[in-house]
Amino acid sequence: MIDLDLATLAPVIAGQPGPLLFATVSGAHLYGFPSRDSDVDLRGVHILPTEALIGLREPEETRSRMWSQDGVEMDLVTHDLRKFVRLMLRRNGYVLEQLLSPLVVHTTDAHAELVALAPSVLTSHHAHHYRGFAGTQWRLFEKSGELKPLLYTFRVLLTGIHLMRSGRMEADLAVLAREIPEAPGHLPELIAVKAEAEHGAATGLDRERVAADIEALHAVLDAAQAVSCLPEAATGYDALHDFVVRQRLVG
Repeated sequence: MIDLDLATLAPVIAGQPGPLLFATVSGAHLYGFPSRDSDVDLRGVHILPTEALIGLREPEETRSRMWSQDGVEMDLVTHDLRKFVRLMLRRNGYVLEQLLSPLVVHTTDAHAELVALAPSVLTSHHAHHYRGFAGTQWRLFEKSGELKPLLYTFRVLLTGIHLMRSGRMEADLAVLAREIPEAPGHLPELIAVKAEAEHGAATGLDRERVAADIEALHAVLDAAQAVSCLPEAATGYDALHDFVVRQRLVG
């Protein structure tokens, strides 16, 4: 396992303009298969002042910054709270993973409140997000032959299955491999290989077996969605609206 010292990232967050609701680590570190040369992907939410949204200038709803720190590539992306919550309501599992990431660099009481509201946006249709994401990553694997998109394909399918069955978000592939009976038994080996290089080739694989594994997990995801206890539509729109208004007023 490759450790990440979250304390060393705090000064990065402290230097950002304006108030931040939260900042967490996403990417390979969150997904349980970081490499020795993996980038550090920081994601979060900032809060624009009200005048930035009602004037003539286009608001800076998304801020992005990339740099190198001690030889490690760093990437920080934050969205304004309103944009982030709108993404949550669009069945976007990616932003929910960022919100619920256990790798927390910066947090606030408002972050905790938003985490508590997260279950109110979960629906059975989040399976579409993970199904589509898996298709994109699988095509990247077929084109590049790299291990990384293959692990992403497994990860998103298993995250979708776990979500449909439990109503809880789990993004760590190693955890998913242990908790989901249908997960292929060779995943720990692939994770270990990925630890050596971020963009290493997926060598020595039985491509037909891997393709069959992916096809089988798509079927498992379909079946899990069909019997999921998650609702058809989000229930938290009004509560999230009130939350955004309140945070804007105090921000």
